[in-house]
Amino acid sequence: MSLREEERYVLVTLQLEKVTKMFAELEVLLQNSLWSLAANRLYYALFHAVCALLITDKHEVGTHRGAVHKFSLFYVKTGVFTIADGKLYSQLQQLREDGDYNCSIDIDQNDVENLIIPTRQLIEKIKDYISEKSTK
Repeated sequence: MSLREEERYVLVTLQLEKVTKMFAELEVLLQNSLWSLAANRLYYALFHAVCALLITDKHEVGTHRGAVHKFSLFYVKTGVFTIADGKLYSQLQQLREDGDYNCSIDIDQNDVENLIIPTRQLIEKIKDYISEKSTK
C-alpha cells in the first residue's frame, strides 16, 4: 500500500473510529439479546482494529481471511501478539461466519459474552502497539 504518512494516519484513525462505533452497536444488541448480530459486531470491532494495525505497518488490507492470516504471520508468529490472540481472532471470524451464513447454528449468549472482555483487551493491545509506533 503506497500511502503518504498523513494518508496512513487518516486511514488508521478512521479504522479505530469504526471500532468505537462497533462497540456502541454491540451494547444495543446485547441489551436486546441479539446474539448473532452481537457476534458480528464483536468480530468487526476486532477486524477494524487489525486493519488499523496492518495499515500502520504498511501491509495491504485485503479479505477477512487475509487479515487473519496476516495477523498471524506478521504479529503472532513474530511474538508481537500471543498465540491466544491469534486464536481469538480466528474464533471470532468463525463465530461471525456461522451466525451470518449457517442457518443450522444458533449463536447464544454464552458464545458472545465470554468473548467480549478478551476482545476488548486485544483491541487495547493493538491500540497500544499503534500508539507506540506513531510516537517513533
